[in-house]
Amino acid sequence: MCSFKAVAVLLMALADIGLQTTAQAQAPGAMVGGTAHLVIYHAEARRSERIVWLAEELGIPYELKYRRGDVAGSFADIRKVNPGMGVAPTVIYDGQLLVESGAIIQVMLDREGKGRLVPKLKSPDYGTHMMFMHYAEGTLAADVVADYRTAMATGGKAPRDKETDGQRAMRYANDYLATHKYFGGSEFSAADIMMLFPTAYAIRMNVADPSKYPNVIAWQDRVQERPAFKRMLAAARPDGRVSPPPALKVE
Repeated sequence: MCSFKAVAVLLMALADIGLQTTAQAQAPGAMVGGTAHLVIYHAEARRSERIVWLAEELGIPYELKYRRGDVAGSFADIRKVNPGMGVAPTVIYDGQLLVESGAIIQVMLDREGKGRLVPKLKSPDYGTHMMFMHYAEGTLAADVVADYRTAMATGGKAPRDKETDGQRAMRYANDYLATHKYFGGSEFSAADIMMLFPTAYAIRMNVADPSKYPNVIAWQDRVQERPAFKRMLAAARPDGRVSPPPALKVE
């Protein structure tokens, strides 16, 4: 006959299994264990991937919230916690609601980076790292998205006749990578996490012709081989891209 103590232990074990299964269902592939102080509200193949990637690089526990295969549903959930700005990423970090991937990354690095993924403050690479941290959205993403929207409003044809602002921004990045391995200089940094999204978007949407940016393509291949990037994909994009916008037509 089982003792009362044995039954109690069994019930506690079953409860633990049930809680763990629920956590994994909410956040497929996310880190399990400990109390997450970083909650990432995510939509597949959006900028929120940057926050997951950084958390994986730094080993920061997180809770990932999104509806797998349902981008519209994911954004509906985001608007429930952030009705004034329903964007991905929206995070709750140490109890504070934050948006803007670049700002979130900087706060995470300042609080928990311990000098990782940032060049030394007085090194020549530090300034370049910071420049590309902001160039990613302030110039590259802004220009590439503007090119895409202009093309979609005028027939959906990929711009190939003369260099657009987005293509110029891609060329600047490609020229830099001709003499540097990463956007932070010789070592991988958070600037690379920021730069992957807009460069990939430019090529995927046919705003930019990949044959003109071989250094960017080689760099993309390199950073996407990082174990933390692959863990991010397993957690945040397990089924590939969901509901992507149409690419421009190449004629």
